[in-house]
Amino acid sequence: MAKVVPLFSGSKGNSYYIGSSGEGVLIDAGRSCKQLEQALELAGVDVRSIGAVFVTHEHTDHCQGLRVFAKKHNLRVYASQGTLLAMEEKGLVTAENMTEVIEDSVAVGNMNIVRRDTPHDARESCCFQVTAPDGRRAVIATDMGVMTEPVRELICSSDFAVVESNHDVRMLQLGPYPYVLKRRILSDKGHLSNESCAAELGEFVRCGVSRLMLGHLSEQNNIPELALNTSLDVLKAMGMKPGLDFTLETAAPVGGTKIVSF
Repeated sequence: MAKVVPLFSGSKGNSYYIGSSGEGVLIDAGRSCKQLEQALELAGVDVRSIGAVFVTHEHTDHCQGLRVFAKKHNLRVYASQGTLLAMEEKGLVTAENMTEVIEDSVAVGNMNIVRRDTPHDARESCCFQVTAPDGRRAVIATDMGVMTEPVRELICSSDFAVVESNHDVRMLQLGPYPYVLKRRILSDKGHLSNESCAAELGEFVRCGVSRLMLGHLSEQNNIPELALNTSLDVLKAMGMKPGLDFTLETAAPVGGTKIVSF
């Protein structure tokens, strides 16, 4: 059975395991090697089952543990060309790491991974959809200022989706962040707000994505209950029933105990 394990989600680090009990891939490695190993062990995932690591972009909350983790476990690293170059410039990967550019899709063992670009303030950011060995599909779609049609199509072809619900606009506007950072987050290359995320979910449920998770919640500018209720209110107003038409939950900043089968 296919499963997703949210290991870490948020501004302090991001990483997800997608696959089956014996074969999977890691999306991002945004915590230290030791923390990633501990989270995988807590989830009952054998690190030897990981076939490769896919990196969405070069921001450290998505790849700070990558160089050591990938080298220690002899894992190939896939990312866009722009992301690989940016990580090399920052020393986040070195010549000791096995790296490869993913253009559109690549096979890793019995899985297929598809890339789609995302609008974010990074060199060449993207999101990934993973087809597990049993044919089920999961997508991690975070770190984008606006939702694009190619990403919508990718989500609609999935069985499970993590969609960014980063911040509450009012909390962000009234919060302590510097004006420049607030403007960046709110821009078309920033992050999806609770409201922007909620506006997208109805279409995903309509096209058959019944398992949904809200990811990359800001610890400073959001509250899990607020993000969840914002989306639930919109979906209920559209006549969709939780537990019948869809399931919706939030990814914890530090996970490893939550395993979602899909």
